[in-house]
Amino acid sequence: MGRKTGAQDTAAGPWTRAFAAKEEDGFAQVFAEDVVLEASVLTRPIRGRETVALVMGTASRIYESLRFTGETRDGDRSYLEWEATAFAGTRLLGSTILVRNEAGEITRAVIQHRPLAALLAFSAELGRLLGDRVEDGTFHQPGH
Repeated sequence: MGRKTGAQDTAAGPWTRAFAAKEEDGFAQVFAEDVVLEASVLTRPIRGRETVALVMGTASRIYESLRFTGETRDGDRSYLEWEATAFAGTRLLGSTILVRNEAGEITRAVIQHRPLAALLAFSAELGRLLGDRVEDGTFHQPGH
Protein backbone atom coordinates (compact mmCIF):
# COMPACT_ATOMS: atom_id res chain seq x y z
CA MET A 1 0.00 0.00 0.00
CA GLY A 2 1.03 3.65 0.03
CA ARG A 3 3.32 5.25 2.50
CA LYS A 4 3.15 8.53 4.32
CA THR A 5 5.99 10.88 3.63
CA GLY A 6 7.66 13.54 5.67
CA ALA A 7 8.49 17.07 4.63
CA GLN A 8 11.97 16.05 3.45
CA ASP A 9 10.77 12.97 1.52
CA THR A 10 7.99 14.14 -0.75
CA ALA A 11 7.27 13.44 -4.39
CA ALA A 12 4.89 16.40 -4.37
CA GLY A 13 7.56 18.92 -3.34
CA PRO A 14 7.78 20.58 -6.78
CA TRP A 15 3.95 20.74 -6.91
CA THR A 16 3.65 22.39 -3.49
CA ARG A 17 6.50 24.81 -4.32
CA ALA A 18 4.66 25.80 -7.53
CA PHE A 19 1.61 26.71 -5.43
CA ALA A 20 3.76 28.76 -3.10
CA ALA A 21 5.32 30.64 -6.05
CA LYS A 22 1.86 31.26 -7.64
CA GLU A 23 3.45 31.30 -11.13
CA GLU A 24 2.65 29.38 -14.31
CA ASP A 25 6.36 28.63 -14.84
CA GLY A 26 6.57 26.70 -11.58
CA PHE A 27 3.78 24.42 -12.72
CA ALA A 28 5.03 24.09 -16.30
CA GLN A 29 8.37 22.76 -15.02
CA VAL A 30 6.70 19.75 -13.38
CA PHE A 31 4.27 18.85 -16.19
CA ALA A 32 4.73 16.46 -19.08
CA GLU A 33 3.98 18.02 -22.47
CA ASP A 34 0.69 16.08 -22.74
CA VAL A 35 -0.48 16.54 -19.11
CA VAL A 36 -4.21 16.22 -18.39
CA LEU A 37 -5.96 18.16 -15.65
CA GLU A 38 -9.28 16.87 -14.35
CA ALA A 39 -10.90 18.91 -11.59
CA SER A 40 -14.23 19.43 -9.91
CA VAL A 41 -14.00 23.13 -10.89
CA LEU A 42 -13.87 22.19 -14.59
CA THR A 43 -16.68 21.07 -16.87
CA ARG A 44 -14.21 19.07 -18.96
CA PRO A 45 -10.56 18.01 -18.74
CA ILE A 46 -7.86 20.44 -19.84
CA ARG A 47 -4.86 19.14 -21.80
CA GLY A 48 -1.36 20.35 -22.57
CA ARG A 49 1.48 21.81 -20.49
CA GLU A 50 0.92 25.48 -21.36
CA THR A 51 -2.84 25.49 -20.82
CA VAL A 52 -2.73 23.44 -17.62
CA ALA A 53 0.09 25.63 -16.24
CA LEU A 54 -1.94 28.75 -17.07
CA VAL A 55 -5.00 27.39 -15.26
CA MET A 56 -3.00 26.20 -12.24
CA GLY A 57 -1.02 29.43 -11.95
CA THR A 58 -4.22 31.46 -12.09
CA ALA A 59 -5.97 29.17 -9.59
CA SER A 60 -3.06 29.41 -7.15
CA ARG A 61 -3.48 33.19 -7.04
CA ILE A 62 -7.15 32.90 -5.99
CA TYR A 63 -6.20 31.21 -2.73
CA GLU A 64 -5.56 33.53 0.20
CA SER A 65 -3.96 30.64 2.05
CA LEU A 66 -3.20 27.04 1.14
CA ARG A 67 -1.79 24.36 3.41
CA PHE A 68 -1.03 20.78 2.41
CA THR A 69 -2.07 18.59 5.32
CA GLY A 70 -1.18 15.08 4.17
CA GLU A 71 0.51 13.04 1.47
CA THR A 72 0.63 9.38 0.63
CA ARG A 73 2.51 7.79 -2.27
CA ASP A 74 1.89 4.55 -4.06
CA GLY A 75 4.09 3.84 -7.07
CA ASP A 76 3.67 6.58 -9.66
CA ARG A 77 0.85 8.30 -7.71
CA SER A 78 0.86 10.90 -4.95
CA TYR A 79 -2.29 11.61 -2.97
CA LEU A 80 -2.47 14.99 -1.25
CA GLU A 81 -4.96 16.53 1.14
CA TRP A 82 -5.16 20.27 1.62
CA GLU A 83 -7.12 23.12 3.13
CA ALA A 84 -7.34 26.66 1.81
CA THR A 85 -9.13 29.97 2.10
CA ALA A 86 -10.35 32.27 -0.66
CA PHE A 87 -12.95 35.00 -1.10
CA ALA A 88 -12.35 36.82 2.19
CA GLY A 89 -11.88 33.73 4.34
CA THR A 90 -14.17 31.13 2.76
CA ARG A 91 -12.80 27.71 3.70
CA LEU A 92 -12.12 25.13 1.00
CA LEU A 93 -11.01 21.55 1.52
CA GLY A 94 -9.63 19.29 -1.14
CA SER A 95 -7.63 16.40 -2.38
CA THR A 96 -5.28 16.00 -5.30
CA ILE A 97 -3.99 12.95 -7.15
CA LEU A 98 -0.79 13.37 -9.15
CA VAL A 99 0.36 10.71 -11.63
CA ARG A 100 3.96 10.78 -12.86
CA ASN A 101 5.77 9.21 -15.79
CA GLU A 102 9.16 7.48 -15.55
CA ALA A 103 10.91 10.85 -16.00
CA GLY A 104 9.10 12.18 -12.92
CA GLU A 105 6.88 14.58 -14.88
CA ILE A 106 3.23 14.91 -13.92
CA THR A 107 1.08 13.37 -16.65
CA ARG A 108 -2.26 13.66 -14.88
CA ALA A 109 -3.59 15.78 -12.04
CA VAL A 110 -7.02 15.24 -10.49
CA ILE A 111 -8.16 17.96 -8.09
CA GLN A 112 -11.30 17.91 -5.94
CA HIS A 113 -12.66 20.95 -4.06
CA ARG A 114 -15.40 21.06 -1.43
CA PRO A 115 -17.90 22.25 -0.23
CA LEU A 116 -20.09 22.78 -3.30
CA ALA A 117 -20.80 26.51 -2.82
CA ALA A 118 -17.09 27.31 -2.54
CA LEU A 119 -16.32 24.99 -5.47
CA LEU A 120 -18.82 26.79 -7.73
CA ALA A 121 -17.53 30.22 -6.67
CA PHE A 122 -13.94 29.12 -7.32
CA SER A 123 -14.83 27.76 -10.77
CA ALA A 124 -16.70 30.93 -11.74
CA GLU A 125 -13.83 33.15 -10.56
CA LEU A 126 -11.28 31.07 -12.42
CA GLY A 127 -13.35 31.39 -15.59
CA ARG A 128 -13.66 35.15 -15.09
CA LEU A 129 -9.91 35.58 -14.60
CA LEU A 130 -8.96 33.42 -17.58
CA GLY A 131 -11.53 34.91 -19.96
CA ASP A 132 -11.04 33.68 -23.50
CA ARG A 133 -7.59 32.17 -22.83
CA VAL A 134 -9.27 28.81 -22.12
CA GLU A 135 -12.05 27.21 -24.18
CA ASP A 136 -15.48 28.72 -23.49
CA GLY A 137 -17.69 26.66 -21.20
CA THR A 138 -14.80 25.11 -19.25
CA PHE A 139 -15.85 26.73 -15.96
CA HIS A 140 -19.08 27.18 -14.00
CA GLN A 141 -21.12 30.09 -15.30
CA PRO A 142 -23.63 31.34 -12.72
CA GLY A 143 -27.10 31.66 -14.18
CA HIS A 144 -26.52 29.13 -16.97
